[in-house]
Amino acid sequence: MTHVPRTDLKPRLPMIDLARGLALVAMAVYHFSWDLSFFRLIEVNVSGEPGWRLFARLIAGSFLFLVGVSLVLASRGGLSRAAFLRRLALVAGAAALITLATWYAFPSSFIFFGILHHIALASLLALPFLKAPISVTAVIAAAVFALPFFFTHDVFAQPALLWTGLAPVPPVTNDYVPLFPWFGVVLAGVVAARLALAFPDRLRWAERKPTSNVGRLLVWGGKRSLWVYLIHQPVLLAVLWLVAQELGPAPAADDQSFAQSCQQSCTSAGSDAEFCTAFCGCAADSLKREGLWGALMSGRMNDVAQARVAEVTAMCRSNHPMP
Repeated sequence: MTHVPRTDLKPRLPMIDLARGLALVAMAVYHFSWDLSFFRLIEVNVSGEPGWRLFARLIAGSFLFLVGVSLVLASRGGLSRAAFLRRLALVAGAAALITLATWYAFPSSFIFFGILHHIALASLLALPFLKAPISVTAVIAAAVFALPFFFTHDVFAQPALLWTGLAPVPPVTNDYVPLFPWFGVVLAGVVAARLALAFPDRLRWAERKPTSNVGRLLVWGGKRSLWVYLIHQPVLLAVLWLVAQELGPAPAADDQSFAQSCQQSCTSAGSDAEFCTAFCGCAADSLKREGLWGALMSGRMNDVAQARVAEVTAMCRSNHPMP
């Protein structure tokens, strides 16, 4: 998401900033789509669609790879401790701000270890690998990336250890970039940059300055990636909230949102998928028949409506007993 600043003796490489700017554009596209889904302005559930989830992971991976690259480039001729600590404090402070803001806005899914939290920790953990043998760094990068696919344990499901990424079930949060496997991507960036520095001629392409307005704009954004990240999502949420007040949800958005939420709650309670599908379908149809659907979707229900919703769902559960 961001980079470690260089001293005046280490000029920026425009193509690295351009790459970071392209990642910012991809991130903005994903967040815009997520916001549309969150406000039910589109029928697609972005957070649950495999294609969108893969897109989000590729974006996160590109930022973290560039973190590793930037750490190496910043350490050419020696890392400036003062500059590194200033940037680290800025990123860590921004991460804390994100946690506080999302805890207020989304208390059930607030961000406790997202992309900025990871960058702050990874920037510290990667320091020894700036001088370690490249082959050792490459092996450790592969091991870190592979570990959670082969090993998880309930001990890491404790809240204090969820940041590791080794819990059997991932937590409910709007942005989750745990240490494993993502630190492996940062180390891969370290390896790639150190290999490139071993052949200086191969870095000349990165010194080229874009000549188009679009290219220059991307470089400008790449230089200010942290601020773009912090500002763009609140702006998108505010604008789309206003749009949602005027347009209301897409015709089928509420149906999909309810179906997903109901299915998740039902299966997490121990019921099988076949029962949950029948139960959730019955509940949706009955709530619409009873005139409770609009109040439920808007969250504007009084005590009488809540009691009736409980009666309707109890009736559906009795009409569809578990096998």
